[in-house]
Amino acid sequence: MDVLVLGATGYVGRHVVKRLVKGGHRVTGFIRSKAQAASLAEAGARHLAGTLDDMSQMVSALAPFDAVLWIAQLMLEDEARVVTALLNGLAGTGKTFVFTGGTSLISERTDGAWSENTFAEDDAFVPRRQIAPRLDIENKVREANGAGLRTLCIRPPLIWGNGTCKIISDMYHSARETGAVCYMGAGLNCYSNVHVDDLAEVYALALEKGIGGALYHSVSGEVNYRQMAETIAGHLGVPTRSIGFEEAVELWDKFTALIVFGSCSRSRSPRARDELGWLPRADRLDLLAECLNPIFTSGASRNLSSWVRSNGAG
Repeated sequence: MDVLVLGATGYVGRHVVKRLVKGGHRVTGFIRSKAQAASLAEAGARHLAGTLDDMSQMVSALAPFDAVLWIAQLMLEDEARVVTALLNGLAGTGKTFVFTGGTSLISERTDGAWSENTFAEDDAFVPRRQIAPRLDIENKVREANGAGLRTLCIRPPLIWGNGTCKIISDMYHSARETGAVCYMGAGLNCYSNVHVDDLAEVYALALEKGIGGALYHSVSGEVNYRQMAETIAGHLGVPTRSIGFEEAVELWDKFTALIVFGSCSRSRSPRARDELGWLPRADRLDLLAECLNPIFTSGASRNLSSWVRSNGAG
């Protein structure tokens, strides 16, 4: 299958490209800078350079591909604009379009408390206000499935593995800034999680046998933030500390304090397991072991995620 991946050089995208190439697919990564081409070539993939500002040009470039994977990260209004244009351009072509969301959509603000609520792929929920437009995009993608277009959505939880995880990095950042590994409130809240290589497997399986119009989760475990903080603190030889919302905003940013460390987002993936036959690998289940990965002690400067506004508003 000829597959175009948007977001191919990001954390998840790199692992998806690698998995698809290994599976025998012909993969092209969309890039907006020629500097990104080398990493794709190393992975055995080609590149397509362009811009998402001129969608007419982008849509015309879709002709050679059997499937388009959206793993890019944009502000929500830009994401809606680009995804709508892609769906319109792919309509009636017989191709496949896969959209990537995230389980922050189903998160609940708990300020560090645990929530018993957990959601499978098609369970009803009230979307988080700050991210609610993402549900509109998901619904538009799923509703576009039909004659002449197969559409799928993948909604990952907390993603970790191979020395990259934003939440682990932010906990190390708290230790560098304050001398303690911080969490909010009781720290009993959590995001369900998955190793990035197991997530990449979901994309490959969804391409091969995903049911049109479906939404797939990918969950392999849960670890609360206090357990993560205590593991990192023991490794660094520093204490842990509970902080409130205002200090969390100062330490990280408003979006991270509100949607990540102040929230609980528990999900399940029965549809991915039943329809795709997906299972996380037994040696990729231990998020606490990843908390000790020496890569996180490098002290690299903290960057905002691409969907967080520079004023911290999220």
